[in-house]
Amino acid sequence: MIAGKVAADESNHIDVMLVRSSGFLSFLSAPVIGALSDVWGRKRFLLMTVFFTCAPIPFMRISPRWYFALIAVSGVFAVTFSVIFAYVADITDERQRSTAYGLVSATFAASLVTSPAIGAYLSARYGDSLVVLIATVISVADIAFVFLAVPESLPDKMRPATWGFPLSWEQADPFASLRRVGKDSTVMLICVAVFLSYLPEAGQYSSFFLYLRQVIDFSPAAIAAFIAMVGILSIIAQTLLLGVLMRTLGNKKTVLLGLTFQLLQLAWYAFGSEPWMMWAAGTVAAMSSITFPAVSALVSHSAAPDRQGVVQGMITGIRGLCNGLGPALYGFIFFLFNVELSDVQTAEGRDAQHIKKSSVPGPPFLFGACAVVLALIVAAFIEERAPAAAIRTCSDCRPGSAGLPAAGPPATPPGHADDIEPLLRDSGV
Repeated sequence: MIAGKVAADESNHIDVMLVRSSGFLSFLSAPVIGALSDVWGRKRFLLMTVFFTCAPIPFMRISPRWYFALIAVSGVFAVTFSVIFAYVADITDERQRSTAYGLVSATFAASLVTSPAIGAYLSARYGDSLVVLIATVISVADIAFVFLAVPESLPDKMRPATWGFPLSWEQADPFASLRRVGKDSTVMLICVAVFLSYLPEAGQYSSFFLYLRQVIDFSPAAIAAFIAMVGILSIIAQTLLLGVLMRTLGNKKTVLLGLTFQLLQLAWYAFGSEPWMMWAAGTVAAMSSITFPAVSALVSHSAAPDRQGVVQGMITGIRGLCNGLGPALYGFIFFLFNVELSDVQTAEGRDAQHIKKSSVPGPPFLFGACAVVLALIVAAFIEERAPAAAIRTCSDCRPGSAGLPAAGPPATPPGHADDIEPLLRDSGV
């Protein structure tokens, strides 16, 4: 039993390190990939991110060592969401965009609901090898679909004619992108709100189901049913409810509503000590799933068409950073309050946890609720802008072309040069 606990602890430690490294790498790479996709087009980077997301799967059976290595490295490239949301921004107008973002997020939620149940069933009946084989075949089909059937979304006039077209490091440097955020008050506030709201969500993903099983006494079947319920309700919220809210309330108020639902959910998780409370909080959690697509629509609405990749990459990078920090933060808070969550727990440990229940059974969730309160305050100061319609074309960027004089900066109307936010400026200037 002791050996099993040690092995489980080592496995959990490896998993945590992989999540942290992948999160930090995606924080650095997502703005770079987004900036590159703004110049070279979405399809090639969508293909690359999908490939590196799927690449580790067959190595689960071929070589576990290579699997863990690829999982860690894939964090650099597996930032599919930023490219997908930029792709959606290319092919939709302002009225359709929030609904399209909701459909993308709902599709992801649907996969989270169905794939674990299908994988568990196939593994129990036929073994793990078949699960890995089917996952590999689906991954190859996904890559082939992107390569053969997905068209390029970025208009030709916004892309260079050849690969020799110069791309400055200032445009692709993730730290330069972050510095530009500091000069753009709207996008900076959005990024801060995303960090404060997604940090507790990332920590919650790493520990919540162990918390349900060991502290709230959920059975494995009840946990599976809980995941299914939250997933199905999230799909409904992101497909049906989100579009209605965006049309009636607007981008900013929908974000504030989603954050309010998240605050209620985390507070209920923190103070709830009975299973029915967790089920009720799970319903509220499904409603809070509208926050991320609403935030993506808001930041897309605030950026020019030729900067969609950069701003979506920033949001994805912030979420990646939270994926690295959130689990460690939640684990530290559980440690401070003497709550040990482990995949392998002795009977004595379980009995010790049930001897005395704290008035706040879930301290990390209370911390998360406080972070979301700060996110709500920050989001309240976000300014909704009129859509940015200026599109930079690559022909406009070439000196001597019809779109740009051979020398000298383009003229700016007097009194307006300092009023244009950095991320809304023509990037060719």
